[in-house]
Amino acid sequence: MRLKGKRMYLFVEDMYQEHEFWYPFFRLKEEGAQVMVVAPEKGREYKSKLGIPVVSDAAARAVDAKDCAGIVIPGGYSPDLMRRDPAMVKLVAEAFDQGKIVAAICHAPWMLASADILRGRRCTSFFSVKDDLIHAGADWVDEEVVVDGNLITSRKPDDLPAFMRAVIGAVEKTA
Repeated sequence: MRLKGKRMYLFVEDMYQEHEFWYPFFRLKEEGAQVMVVAPEKGREYKSKLGIPVVSDAAARAVDAKDCAGIVIPGGYSPDLMRRDPAMVKLVAEAFDQGKIVAAICHAPWMLASADILRGRRCTSFFSVKDDLIHAGADWVDEEVVVDGNLITSRKPDDLPAFMRAVIGAVEKTA
């Protein structure tokens, strides 16, 4: 129960990648974190790429970055939809600026680019979004997990064990 008493925001939108949402969801709960599913709308059902539903706990516009230890953003095609919601992008930027953990896997670093927090930062992602991240000012590398301060990124579902070890370890150290 390394994260007991810590609240984590787990983002969701339609077309999320199943493993990249559910693996962090259960790992964070297993470590005692309170996991709040945050989306553009509260109480709406969002479906994964395979149609697996999840209902959001809160709308991004109704939560505050100061009330969480960090944010985990799963990939799939959902980050392209998430970044169309200004409140979701703003929440990422505010959490990052407050020194909260911001973790993104696969296509999720698109949200980091939209939040304009990649300039001068090391990160990784699924290879197809590499150019977008470089154009956003990131130092992109092809590694299983990259930790640059409060920013944690990984490439794909196979990286989830290393990704979540890094996330849990970083959140554990937060106040």
